[in-house]
Amino acid sequence: MMAYQAERLHLASQSPAHLCRPPLKGLQDSSEPLQLPKRLERADGIGASSLVPRTAVTPAKAPEGRALSQVELPAGKEGKTLSGALLASRAGPAGTAPSCPRGVPGRGGGPNGLGRRPLAPRPAGPAPGSILPATRLGCDAAPWGQNVIPKLSAHRLPTFPWISCQGFGAPPGGAGFSGYPQPPSQSYGGGPAQVPLPGGFPGGPIPSQYPGGQTPYFSQGNQGTIQPAASFDAMRDAEVLRKAMKGFGTDEQAIIDVVANRSNDQRQKIKAAFKTMYGKDLIKDLKSELSGNMEELILALFMPPTYYDAWSLRNAMKGAGTQERVLIEILCTRTNQEIQEIVRCYQSEFGRDLEKDIRSDTSGHFERLLVSMCQGNRDENQNVNHQLAQEDAQRLYQAGEGRLGTDESCFNMILATRSFPQLKATMEAYSRMANRDLLSSVGREFSGNVESGLKTILQCALNRPAFFAERLYYSMKGAGTDDSTLVRIVVTRSEIDLVQIKQIFSQMYQKTLGMMIASDTSGDYRKLLLAIVGQ
Repeated sequence: MMAYQAERLHLASQSPAHLCRPPLKGLQDSSEPLQLPKRLERADGIGASSLVPRTAVTPAKAPEGRALSQVELPAGKEGKTLSGALLASRAGPAGTAPSCPRGVPGRGGGPNGLGRRPLAPRPAGPAPGSILPATRLGCDAAPWGQNVIPKLSAHRLPTFPWISCQGFGAPPGGAGFSGYPQPPSQSYGGGPAQVPLPGGFPGGPIPSQYPGGQTPYFSQGNQGTIQPAASFDAMRDAEVLRKAMKGFGTDEQAIIDVVANRSNDQRQKIKAAFKTMYGKDLIKDLKSELSGNMEELILALFMPPTYYDAWSLRNAMKGAGTQERVLIEILCTRTNQEIQEIVRCYQSEFGRDLEKDIRSDTSGHFERLLVSMCQGNRDENQNVNHQLAQEDAQRLYQAGEGRLGTDESCFNMILATRSFPQLKATMEAYSRMANRDLLSSVGREFSGNVESGLKTILQCALNRPAFFAERLYYSMKGAGTDDSTLVRIVVTRSEIDLVQIKQIFSQMYQKTLGMMIASDTSGDYRKLLLAIVGQ
């Protein structure tokens, strides 16, 4: 009895915080381990089979980079140490006492002593049992007591230094961004200073003067298949066209020879000369002589580029139904100046407000994206801010893959305001961070028209000619032909980047654009298309 009371006095002298259970009867030697009874068995593994030395121990804080279970603890009274494995399961936060087991009266913070009561504020730093500190992974700390591991389910994905960015930021051996090849001339910051390029898309050629007042996209020579005629005479061409339509029948080949070898600006001069010389409207005469796809193609060639885009948008929203892909193709690929001119032309030619028509014909997040596009306020600074690209990549991950649901407004804000070079850098940063390209993430988070719109913006940031090559391919793939899309792209890109589109088309599909046009069209319509693409 005296030995038992002496033992009780010895234990009472210890800090109450370190004393998690009363001593058991029968304790004889202080160095002998204590067997816990089954009534104290806990879900965290401390039960009847756990051997706990009776000496009270304060857990040591693990140094950075090591698990708390790897740290040797201070020796007890008899030279014993508490095992690291047991500490990892029983210890509270680093620097606090082990938690009291459930069911011990008076030792917890909850009712009936069922809670836990830390003795010191929880310090910042890695949780007990963490194998790697969160700061080494570049991500937020995991919940207290959980390991920080580099996987997709983490709070924020770590930066994987071994994941290199090939092409458009695809992981090594990956498929890249939907098979889009990267133009060898394209460069976005990180190298020598670049000359600011009009139009918001670097890496390609710019014609000396793009017709219709539009700013072209490229900077190294004219990459259009149609060049202005060197010895141009508007009156002579007007006379040729008059003879081709006069009398019985129409000489379509003569018309093809003229319109396929003149720039749009020269065609406008031919129209004016025709009315001056003959007092007749050239367009009306052409419409009376032609029909079908040939008529649509000729009329598109004689429309000024800005008017043709505005006309295409009006046709896409006029009447029952809406051709959303036309709205996406035009509004998500044009430059600020082009969009602003399209808005003005839409108002002056059709007496309608483009934004109001978009709001009445679309809805939801797709409507918001198109309204953002038709403002024409995208940043067109060609310098890349790599810090901003990293931050935007984190925002996009947290708005999509890193949460339950999707924050569509975050995607809209970044993709509608950042310059195309900046977006490309953001996509590369996203690929390095998430081990998944941003295009595939958009496909997982969105659907329908808003998905198509966001992907169009990203594809144009990667490689605009490749986007149009893909659109041309699918306009002719399978049964039937989407002639309106075929005509619109061939005409609108004929003086900008159709040479690049043809080259990338061959790389992507192992056949030439001319071969596919020849197999999907016929007659004079085929002849004129092939003449425009340079076949």
